[in-house]
Amino acid sequence: MSRRRSPAGTEAEEAKRDRRGRFAPGNPGRRPGSRNKATLAAEQLLDGEADALTRKAIELAKAGDVQALRLCLERLLPARKDRPVRFTLPPLSTAADAAKAVSAIVEAVAGGDLTPGEAAELGKLIETYTKTLEAAEFETRLAALEERSSKT
Repeated sequence: MSRRRSPAGTEAEEAKRDRRGRFAPGNPGRRPGSRNKATLAAEQLLDGEADALTRKAIELAKAGDVQALRLCLERLLPARKDRPVRFTLPPLSTAADAAKAVSAIVEAVAGGDLTPGEAAELGKLIETYTKTLEAAEFETRLAALEERSSKT
């Protein structure tokens, strides 16, 4: 099977490949941010038609076309990735409070007030708080020990 070469192939591009036409080890291929040829071709084909296509999709959705309606809802009003969560979280000031907060999060998931994904993000937040609290307590203890050792 013969291999067709594109007219755009340059010596520099071919130098990045091995004898069999594969990319050499350590060569990542395309530059970061470069676009796929099919994507570029589709963009050229649709250039200037976005408004007309959007209007047509909306008209079809209003006429009852379920696929057009789904397209409009997914593209024009995408689902929010984050949202404010509202539930009672006990105040945090000690590591024991962090345990109570995790318990409240578990209860909120069990009650359907939080999704497991939201709970995981809140858990990370509480974990970060706990680590910060531990670091502050460690610093306080270290300062007290250094003060005691300097007096003796």
